[in-house]
Amino acid sequence: MTSLLAISDLHIGYQENRSIVEELRPASASDWLLVAGDVSEKVSDVEWALGLLAGRFEKVVWAPGNHELWTHPGDPVQLRGEERYRHLVEMCRNLGVATPEDPYLTWTGPGGPVTVAPLFVLYDYTFRMPGVATKEEALAIAYDKGVVCTDEMLLHPDPYPTRDAWCDARIAETERRLEARPAGVPTVLVNHYPLVREPTLVLYHPEFAIWCGTERTADWHLRFDAATVVYGHLHIPRTTWHDGVRFEEVSLGYPREWRPRPTAPGQLRRILPAPRPVA
Repeated sequence: MTSLLAISDLHIGYQENRSIVEELRPASASDWLLVAGDVSEKVSDVEWALGLLAGRFEKVVWAPGNHELWTHPGDPVQLRGEERYRHLVEMCRNLGVATPEDPYLTWTGPGGPVTVAPLFVLYDYTFRMPGVATKEEALAIAYDKGVVCTDEMLLHPDPYPTRDAWCDARIAETERRLEARPAGVPTVLVNHYPLVREPTLVLYHPEFAIWCGTERTADWHLRFDAATVVYGHLHIPRTTWHDGVRFEEVSLGYPREWRPRPTAPGQLRRILPAPRPVA
């Protein structure tokens, strides 16, 4: 059966994860694969992984995670911010991989038609803890607790003054694109971060949620007629429902996280046709 499949947070800087990616294969030659970010910190690794997958799946669709956007000191490609993102987009196009900058594709296989929309939205520090009113206060609490995302050191927003300013620009552009999509066709929205806050409420360190999305996308699954929302970043793979819409967290995660799980690592999540609910 032809399927629309998904995975994220491959983190192939870990050899165990790289080995898992080497074994990823479609069940059908016409399967598509959604990759919801965090392939690796190094451009050459991202190119290797997406090129490998593009050669196996009929179509690969990529949305960037925060790790691809890092300017890591170990990466020979030292581009920053928007320039780095555009470099990754061009690399994907050369591989035949769809990006948030390309025309949205239509999945016409089982469960379709749907518009497959990869997104790049970022975060704006609005997933704050209760009673915390400002970004500055939220960051101070996170630093005090020692819970600080590496983005603060390696994810540069150039030419924007801040990451939340870059997020604001991405929201405006993404809303424009989604509003212009074909009418009457449901969507599969693919973003690295959850579009709603609820999935972050189970984080072991709630302070980390400020790096996990934006309140401004809270109604996108309804506003843009989502059949399913695909995301990663949290490293908590699971299915949740919000306003009757299925949300799929599809991350592989770090070896220390997936080793204790009872399921084999690297299993691709089927997005369409929709899995039958467990009775």
